Amino acid sequence: MKNNNMICDLETGVCGVTGEDEMEIVDFNQPEKLVTLYYVTDPICSHCWAIEPVLRRFVEQYGEYFNFQTVMGGLLEKWHDGPIDPANGIYKPADVAGHWREVGEHSRMPIDGSLMIDNPVQSSYPASRVFKVLEKKHDAATANEYLRRAREALFAFNQNISDSAVNIEIVNHMGFDGKAVVTEAEQAIGQQLLNEDFALSRKLGARGFPTIIMINEENKGVKIVGGRPIESYVDGLKQVLDVEELQPKQLPSLSSLLEKEKLLFSKEIEVLYDIAPANITSFIEKELSPTRYETKEVLGETYLTATN
Repeated sequence: MKNNNMICDLETGVCGVTGEDEMEIVDFNQPEKLVTLYYVTDPICSHCWAIEPVLRRFVEQYGEYFNFQTVMGGLLEKWHDGPIDPANGIYKPADVAGHWREVGEHSRMPIDGSLMIDNPVQSSYPASRVFKVLEKKHDAATANEYLRRAREALFAFNQNISDSAVNIEIVNHMGFDGKAVVTEAEQAIGQQLLNEDFALSRKLGARGFPTIIMINEENKGVKIVGGRPIESYVDGLKQVLDVEELQPKQLPSLSSLLEKEKLLFSKEIEVLYDIAPANITSFIEKELSPTRYETKEVLGETYLTATN
């Protein structure tokens, strides 16, 4: 599937005594996951990068209610001589650079974008195929970790993720055999797996990225296109579950989250824990031991890396 939309809009239970002679019984079992959430995306989708803070919070707080499935949508097969997206002024790779930078400044999820002038990404398919091979050989969690690392490399650190050597290095740093994974992704099986996602994306009616589609056991659901506040995703989940309220799960500590994620941008911490930007430094110092993290900066935005 080829999509030419290169421009995105900016815009547990408890048990307690309720009375002297009464006891309220609350179910401690995990709720049965009756909803599938399809996240249709692409490794080079700038607005998908921009919604990571909100999407992480939604999954952390409400992920027990749904099965999360990432679907590759195929944003850019290749550049060609004709216009890619003339309505939005996208004729060549360099036209993307300014848009990416604008998305990064607006969202505060940093995007350099200058490589689209100097060393442009030629296709989003190579990284998408690596994602699918990791999903097949390992699991969805591993594939999603790769997707995050690939986006960090591309957007924040200006690395070309259509380059085999870059993908090999990313997978190696995850603890796997990068050359073996990338080699398999470049074979017919890689495109075959990717085509299955393209077919699913078409079936779901996803025509732009990001698209989140939540479907219940009756095969009814909601589709949310573009970046939205967390309330929109929660309201959508309520609709497909046909409930008035949902119980959000307790958020993980910043220490455990950083240990798992390895790198977090300030905006992600602010959104997850409802911290004002002015209070982020004191919050981090209170939550983390100084020996457990390093503070760095890219494109004017602070980020943390785990030191252990």
